[in-house]
Amino acid sequence: MTRHAEGTFDVKTTPLPPDGATGPTISRYAGVKQFHGDLEGESQLEMLSAGDPAKGNAGYVAIEQFTGTLHGHTGSFALQHSGSIENGIYKLSVTVVPGTGTGGLAGIAGTMTITVAGGKHSYTFDYTLPPPTP
Repeated sequence: MTRHAEGTFDVKTTPLPPDGATGPTISRYAGVKQFHGDLEGESQLEMLSAGDPAKGNAGYVAIEQFTGTLHGHTGSFALQHSGSIENGIYKLSVTVVPGTGTGGLAGIAGTMTITVAGGKHSYTFDYTLPPPTP
């Protein structure tokens, strides 16, 4: 059965120096998110981006590791991001990385929708968990 979670999050990113795999047009960032609402906890993320978001055209990929509680289930899981903005229109895909759930979140699968409005971030998360083992 698919479950639904929603809430807000705060994110802080820090630029990282380019490495041998990235060129001058690719930016690297580390970040920390604090989730509030049905997801309560923190995630650590790394992101690569290119383009000029101030002009309304850019793209990014990221992996983040969430640790905390989701509707009373405590554990962790990873999310994979792929996003673009073209002429100010966002297209985002955020999915749970298969096999990354631990603890009470073992076996989790799902997709997250992120909304940015007025400088505030919110999420909706549709997910499944396997039934508890007896």
